[in-house]
Amino acid sequence: MYAIVDIETTGGHASSNGITEIAVLIHDGKKVVKKFETLLNPLKKIPYFITALTGIDNAMVANAPTFSDVAEIVFELLRDKIFVAHNVNFDYSFVKHQLKSCDIDLTLKKLCTVRLGRKVFPELHSYSLGNLCRALKIPIDNRHRAGGDAAATVLLFEKYLQNDGQLHIDAMLKKSSAEQWLPLHLTKADIQQLPNKPGVYYFNNEKNKIIYVGKAVNIKKRVSSHFTHNEGDKKRQNFIRNIHSITYTECASELEALVLESAEIKRLWPKYNASQKQPQQKFGLYMFEDSKGYLRLAIDKRRKHLPSLYNFNLLHEGLVMLKKMIEEFGLNEKLCFVNKLPLTIEENLALESPNAYNPKINNAVEALNKQLPTFAVVDNGKGKEEKLCLLIERGNFWGMGYLSNYKHLPTMPELKEILTPYADNDYIRNSIYSFVEMNPEKKVALAI
Repeated sequence: MYAIVDIETTGGHASSNGITEIAVLIHDGKKVVKKFETLLNPLKKIPYFITALTGIDNAMVANAPTFSDVAEIVFELLRDKIFVAHNVNFDYSFVKHQLKSCDIDLTLKKLCTVRLGRKVFPELHSYSLGNLCRALKIPIDNRHRAGGDAAATVLLFEKYLQNDGQLHIDAMLKKSSAEQWLPLHLTKADIQQLPNKPGVYYFNNEKNKIIYVGKAVNIKKRVSSHFTHNEGDKKRQNFIRNIHSITYTECASELEALVLESAEIKRLWPKYNASQKQPQQKFGLYMFEDSKGYLRLAIDKRRKHLPSLYNFNLLHEGLVMLKKMIEEFGLNEKLCFVNKLPLTIEENLALESPNAYNPKINNAVEALNKQLPTFAVVDNGKGKEEKLCLLIERGNFWGMGYLSNYKHLPTMPELKEILTPYADNDYIRNSIYSFVEMNPEKKVALAI
């Protein structure tokens, strides 16, 4: 038994919108055997553009029942049926959300007449309800009203059945079928082509722009998990509706996937990635020699082509470290720009000579370098004859890549010719440090 459903709503997502009209037509595979249709008071104002589309205004629903008034009737109609709708996830998410608010749990098999149409009539250019009905010469009366669209969906469903649609329906309703949970614009083949291996996956919109980047130990399994829940919140629904295709990059390990994901989020800034969007490191510790021959340390904004001794996200973080260096090695606060007042005559006379002062600076920098190690992480690659290599230089992530025919680690200059440079960030750096702490045998120390 099939429950062919259509609803009209106050907006596009279930968690903050209501249903203004619902039609449920029970179909036994041959004909409609029961029908329920009613306007509903959504308990909120109907936007003007919705009224312009459907003709349903606030006055029409003022005395209509609320969903809670008809919840038991709707549930009894739907129970043990196959939930059928045009773009089924939209209607199902609203009905499920409204029933849940009435403490009724709805869990049904779903059948999408958009997906079914693509299988039965694969040559058509559009599968919207209006275009399908025009192409198949199905009349639609009372368009954009629940009763009219549900009646047209019934005729469309019967047209599918007359054209060997049952074979596709049986396949789509199997537990193993992805048709139950996939977003409207994705096919089962889109999921099947994904590997069961580590990597980074990309969700693309209709213009092929990347809107989400994720990492996985198993790409196919992780991607599938995105679609197996049908929450009704606005962000979730918009996210699912905007996914039109999936691409991926296979990686050798979870560590490589983690690093690549973070780098790609920073590079692409995808719309639906909330985490790891903190600003790039903005400040650096620099050393230079002034006109009098003094070596000086300073915290300044990062400069693209000027190498820094170390990088910081926050100015305060850099100043705290610099003050510790000043205290430990007896450096001059004013020569390090921590105290920005000019040197007084007395202070100038009391200054050590550059020959006496500069070794203190060099000792401080040397101590910093010892705290900021340089090493490579060498792990298994994707093939037997290669190794994955990640490079940390002076505490910062430098880049990663693959070493072919690995026997021993190349020198630092040779390694930099082989590896691909990546932008450093705290998340990547801390992840690599955690990895080598758990896998110390994969860490190879390097000389600068």
